[in-house]
Amino acid sequence: MSESYVKRLFTILLDAVTDKDPQVQEQVCGALCALGESQPEEALRACEEHLRLHDKLAHPYRTMILRVMETVVSSHLGELDKGLARASILLASSEMTKVKELVCDWQQAASNVLVALGKRFISSVMEEILSKFQPGVLPHHFVVQTLANLSVSNVFGVVPFLTSILSTMLPMLSAAKPDSMRVVFCCALQRFSESTLEYLADLDQAPDPTVRKDAFATDIFSAYDILFHHWLQSREAKLRLAVVEALGPMSHLLPSEKLEEQLPKLLPGVLGLYKKHAETVHVSRSLGQILEAAASVGSRTLDVQLDSLLAALHAQICVPVESSSPLVMSNQKEVLRCFTVLACCSPDRLLAFLLPKLDTSNERTRVGTLQVVRHIINSAAAQMEVKQPFILSSMKLPLLDTNSKVKRAVVQVISAMAHHGYLEQPGGEAMIEYIVQQCALPPEAEPQKLGANSEALAADSVRAISVSTLYLVSTTVDRMGDVLWPYLFEFLVPVRFTGALTPLCRSLVHLAQKRQEAGAHALLIQYNGNVTLPSPYAMATRLLAVSSSPYLGDGRGAASLRLLSVLHRDIHPMLGQRWATAIPLLLEHLDGYTEETLSRKEWEEKLLMFLRDTLAVVSDNTWICQLSLEMCKQLPSYNGTPLEKNFLYKCIGTTLGAASSKEVVRKHLQELLETARYQEESEREGLACCFGICASSHLDDTLAQLEDFVKSDVFRKSAGIFNIFKDRSENEVEKVKSALILCYGHVAARAPRELLLARVESDIFRNMSQCFSTKVLGIKVETKDLGLRLCLAQSVCMASQAVRSSSHGSSFQLLRKPELVAQMMEFIKAEPSDSLRTPMRKKAMLACTYLASLEPALEGQAQADLIHSCLHSIMAVLPEPEGVDSHQEPLYLDTMQALKDLLTSLLQRNMTPQGLQVMVEVCAPEPMDQVPEGPRAGAGAWPKRLPASALPEAPAHQPPAHLPLQALVPFHNLGLLLGLFSPRCADLWPATRQEAVSCVYSLLYLQLGYEGFSRDYQDDVVEQLLTLKDGLGHPDPAILFHTCHSVAQIIGKRLPPDQLISLLLTLFEGLGDPDQNCSRAAAVIVNCLLKERGHVLLEKVPEIVSVLCSKLQETHGEHVLQAAQHSVYVLAARHHAAVVSSLLGSPLPFDSHTCTLWRALAVEPGLATQVLGLLLEKMSGDVPFKESRAFLLSSAPDRVATLPPLAATCALYEVASAPASGPAVLELYPQLFAALLLRVSCTVGVQLPRNLQAKERKSASSGLASRSLEPCSSAVDALQAVLLRGGNDDVVQRMELEGGWQLLRTSAGHEEGVTRLASAMAKFAGPRLPLMMKALFATQSSVYEMQRVSSTAFLAELLSSNTVNDLMLLESLLDNLLARQKDTCARVRRLVLRGLANVASGSPDKVRAHGPQLLTAMIGGLDDGDDPHSLVALEAMVGLARLLDLVEAWDLRSVLLHVAIRIRPFFDSEKVEFRSASIRLFGHLNKACQGDCEDVFLEQLVGGLAPLLLHLQDPQPPVAAACRFALRMCGPNLECEELAAIFQKHLQEGRGLHFGEFLNTTCKHLMHHFPDLLGRLLSTSLFYFKSSWEDIRAAAPMLTGFLALHVEAERRPQVDLEQLLAALQLLLKDPAPAVRVKAAETLGRLVKFA
Repeated sequence: MSESYVKRLFTILLDAVTDKDPQVQEQVCGALCALGESQPEEALRACEEHLRLHDKLAHPYRTMILRVMETVVSSHLGELDKGLARASILLASSEMTKVKELVCDWQQAASNVLVALGKRFISSVMEEILSKFQPGVLPHHFVVQTLANLSVSNVFGVVPFLTSILSTMLPMLSAAKPDSMRVVFCCALQRFSESTLEYLADLDQAPDPTVRKDAFATDIFSAYDILFHHWLQSREAKLRLAVVEALGPMSHLLPSEKLEEQLPKLLPGVLGLYKKHAETVHVSRSLGQILEAAASVGSRTLDVQLDSLLAALHAQICVPVESSSPLVMSNQKEVLRCFTVLACCSPDRLLAFLLPKLDTSNERTRVGTLQVVRHIINSAAAQMEVKQPFILSSMKLPLLDTNSKVKRAVVQVISAMAHHGYLEQPGGEAMIEYIVQQCALPPEAEPQKLGANSEALAADSVRAISVSTLYLVSTTVDRMGDVLWPYLFEFLVPVRFTGALTPLCRSLVHLAQKRQEAGAHALLIQYNGNVTLPSPYAMATRLLAVSSSPYLGDGRGAASLRLLSVLHRDIHPMLGQRWATAIPLLLEHLDGYTEETLSRKEWEEKLLMFLRDTLAVVSDNTWICQLSLEMCKQLPSYNGTPLEKNFLYKCIGTTLGAASSKEVVRKHLQELLETARYQEESEREGLACCFGICASSHLDDTLAQLEDFVKSDVFRKSAGIFNIFKDRSENEVEKVKSALILCYGHVAARAPRELLLARVESDIFRNMSQCFSTKVLGIKVETKDLGLRLCLAQSVCMASQAVRSSSHGSSFQLLRKPELVAQMMEFIKAEPSDSLRTPMRKKAMLACTYLASLEPALEGQAQADLIHSCLHSIMAVLPEPEGVDSHQEPLYLDTMQALKDLLTSLLQRNMTPQGLQVMVEVCAPEPMDQVPEGPRAGAGAWPKRLPASALPEAPAHQPPAHLPLQALVPFHNLGLLLGLFSPRCADLWPATRQEAVSCVYSLLYLQLGYEGFSRDYQDDVVEQLLTLKDGLGHPDPAILFHTCHSVAQIIGKRLPPDQLISLLLTLFEGLGDPDQNCSRAAAVIVNCLLKERGHVLLEKVPEIVSVLCSKLQETHGEHVLQAAQHSVYVLAARHHAAVVSSLLGSPLPFDSHTCTLWRALAVEPGLATQVLGLLLEKMSGDVPFKESRAFLLSSAPDRVATLPPLAATCALYEVASAPASGPAVLELYPQLFAALLLRVSCTVGVQLPRNLQAKERKSASSGLASRSLEPCSSAVDALQAVLLRGGNDDVVQRMELEGGWQLLRTSAGHEEGVTRLASAMAKFAGPRLPLMMKALFATQSSVYEMQRVSSTAFLAELLSSNTVNDLMLLESLLDNLLARQKDTCARVRRLVLRGLANVASGSPDKVRAHGPQLLTAMIGGLDDGDDPHSLVALEAMVGLARLLDLVEAWDLRSVLLHVAIRIRPFFDSEKVEFRSASIRLFGHLNKACQGDCEDVFLEQLVGGLAPLLLHLQDPQPPVAAACRFALRMCGPNLECEELAAIFQKHLQEGRGLHFGEFLNTTCKHLMHHFPDLLGRLLSTSLFYFKSSWEDIRAAAPMLTGFLALHVEAERRPQVDLEQLLAALQLLLKDPAPAVRVKAAETLGRLVKFA
């Protein structure tokens, strides 16, 4: 029986091998191998029989069976008996040779079986193979192939047969005509030779140690003769490669004299193959083996063949290497092996051949030659040692090559040389210099790759490898220390090596530290007459200068500073202690920033401070002068790096400032003036900084030198020379003048303040003016050069600031002030009026600002002209449109700030009413239509903001006592001024807000002065303005506007009646202010004035209302809306019913003006309550919709909304959306909420009337409709507004986050939307629930089904919150819901069950008390027969799952079995939610009866175990999660601790499940503890073989297989093997490949039943 069963098992699987799916085939083979693991002999017999019986089986399937056999043989080779092995050998031999044609996969598989068996049964295998390897008969291709593979897999077993094999094979070679046979013979000879060499190499372990190489020599030579002389000449490339691969190992077995004899022919023959094959790696490998064989016997033939060998090998090494071609890379490695052999044999001739190749200009030749040179330097070091000078001298031309590939190769050669002592020889320094040159390559200047196939290397790789090489040689090659030190210092200063500074500094730091560690206490650099080394001054200058750009060149700033630190003793003996603390601080500063975040100005200042400290520590005038000389000497080197040159100028100024020799100072300053490159702006700036810094210590010498230069012949000759080319001369002269003017400005800024005033007029401003002005025939000619003008303006600024900051600056009389101001005005007027492209305006205004603060004061007309020119110069320039020249934005704002500073300065100089009047006359009339919009709209407020920020500079805390009031005309423009300034109390800028209040304060005191009050009078009302300034500092708009309201109240109390209209009109104009805050502030002030002074304008109310209505048409500003609302409120306070009726008569949808008027009715709570009450009556007093059929044949009538309730709903939204309606909404909150909720429910799916549909579409297309008029949406909007106004913002937000509002609007989601609304209300509005519930209870008898559904859903959800229990509402809610159980609507009945189940969440402690009622209701739901879709039953299952843990055990016991039986059919429901709910309820049933499980229920548990295990693979995640829970709950009831532990461990929520591993472990314990369940589990599993879900059909055979795997022997008879095998055999034909895979896997496990 067992034998028959195993045979059938194998038969089923072997039949399944023909499956079309590769994965199934693989699994079937795996199952066969698994069966073979336990029954190897039966497996081999079954395979052998199957192949024998199915002779027509296609070869792909035969191949798979043979591979199974190979696997079984390889795993159980030691267990096989000889008989079975013999049968397998015969089968494999037969399969291998069944057809003469080559079928590689099939025959190779059979060959592999023979090779696997040959590892143990070599004699039998050889006997069978040799039986088909007979003399005189050409064998099968794979017979020879098998012999070849056997010789490798079992060397000791096959080599003793080789002599006879070779003797049999040799005659066959001549008879082999097909190229495929010749190829396999070549392969065999190659493998035979390799195995022979391996055998001879391990002769001490061989079974026959008497075997000698000579025994094979004759046969191998005979074979060699045929291969070389006949087959190698074939036209077939594959054969030629096979021959040459065989010749390599065969050459080692040839007799030495024969090898010597054949080499003259062999080597040329092999070399000739290079021309015939593209892939030459096999040729090179064989050639290397032949050369090694020849070298091992000391062949002299190599000398004769050397030239041709070198030529051929060199040609191979010069083949371009592609990184994507591993064959070419392998070939080059083999070629280099050949060169190694030749280098050891003939080093002189090799070098004589290679080194001249370096002189060629061909890139590939030179690169290839360099590769070989590098290789032999490393691999033949002993032979090359005496050739070092010769090799070094041959590198001269390659060092000059500019090709990137050649450079890379040269660097690699130099690296090899460094490791072998070459660089210590004469000529080694040139190699080091070359490395440094490559380190200095700029990445952007190097050639880039042109494409994937381009031969050009990315040149930064040359630099990268050079940097790496220099550092490695410096740090890892000890012998290079004396070579590199101090030679590397020679590369620090030359500009051409700038790019290499970072690697140079790093290497030098490392070398210096090694020397310090070695105990060198003296100077690190020993010059010893070496004039090529840079001086300490040169090194210090160079390293300091390049440190100013610290992140360039891979961070050369930090590297330079570290090198300076280690060289402190060589720079100056006294610097060690100071630099030991200063340099680490600089490095720490660099570490804290990046190239983007570092402030260059701050960094340069730190470096200059470092330089000043260094000079102070040295305090040696000779050393300082020498350093300054070196700095000046290096200055031209930085022409290409303007930033570093600019910094070096500052260093020169700092150094000269520390020098005590005036002659040296003046000499260097003169040289700087004569040699400066004035065309470069950065150089002019640097030169000026140098003179300024120097002037701080040598003011007189600096000024004298500047004046001497202006008068010198050099300056005049320059001008004369420039006159040859007129255009150029003018430009050149202007640049020189610009530099000189800048120098004077910096000198003034840096000069000692106590010396400045005496020289500023005569020496500085005079010479500035002289340099700027050009006279032709005594006539002054203005320059057109923008740079010269900018320099003059900047220098005037600097000099004026310096004068003002001096101790006597306030009293100093600058006589040139009018002239300078006029000059700046000319600059401003000369700028184009339509654009702002240069900073000329800004700099000129800044200069005027600083000049204005100096004495004497400007005359009135001059000041007015200045203000007018500056203001209109800026205001006429429109800002650039957004997105165009956006870089001009900062320039525009900076220029505006300069204008503001200028006006402030001028007003401070003339704080009189006349000055104020001038400022107002100039600034105020700026037309508002020119105010720009967009991101710079705030700039349009500048005409008012500027005087606002300047006026309060008068002492605001006291009356402006110095104003001569008696000389003033009447203050007729007080209203205008207050209208301009008061809105600025809400300006965007806090400072402007403060200044605006001060302006109002000052203006009101001026008015009090007009009214006759004394100058020392303090008005209590006006003084309150000062207390309001604190509120203006707060950014909150509400606080700002409240403060503006207070300001308006104070203005209203002190404003003369005749100024009120003027003020209001000005404020009305201010409503269009581009600053939105100021616009709103104007509206606040208007409303306040109307309230405070309205009695004056009583008869004008109709006119004002009319004006405001027109404003509603003109603008949509908030201030206009507020004004209109105020007026409507006054009317409605007396006639609310009429106003409501008339407004309801407005056409729908309400336009924005109507909506505004509705919101006005909510201003006062009493009025708002009356209005809301009226709207509730209108909304509930009519039917919500009417039914009509659009078409006669339509299935259901359309519902069309009625207009009165719709209009009332829209109006209610508008009123409730007004913030002031809060108290009224709170008063009517329950009625509003219930009415609107029911309004929402009965308008879901309701349409608008046709006329309104068309109207709404038209409004939407024109963009006029602000809200949808759709009935349900309008009701939802109104409900939201009521909630918000009732203080339930959190309810609205929660609904918004959860998508509840959108759900309310849809038929499909309305019920869920009501549920979420109830949840939010219970959480955030608990105290309001009693009255709301009372209102909703009344809807139980509503004729509208949707209203009953909505109210039931709302009440049901309330039970999920503990709030109803806290408010003692639970009993009434339960009674109300239980009363709805018999409702005719299934949705209502379902919601009732949901609400009853919600008690478990909201009031779990009350469940026990109401347990019988709740369980009865749920059981009734399970048995509900009136619901065709079983949704009520679904709700009952979900509810029971929630209640079971909380009810009394006694109450539960009576229904437990009934529920379990009732829910079992739902386990396999087609609907996901039913499967999930029933399985989860099953888990809760198990949880509820843990420890007290009756036998009857245990039966249900056992019956459900297999479905639960299989549904773990349910395609729906909720079902799989429910199964996890149910199984965890079932575990304890099974009374098996191991199973319970497994379920708890593997089935936790969120944890990944390896289903196969889990199922295996589960089945193991089931069969161990519950062996009697085997039959039931298997039958259930077989039932699921026909499941409609593919995943479960795949899981069912897995369950079957694991049960079978772990069943005890005595229980196996319980299994109906026939039925099981039949079912599995049927599954093997399942359309799903995954199912067939699992069926095959299960069949592999059934071997246990054998």
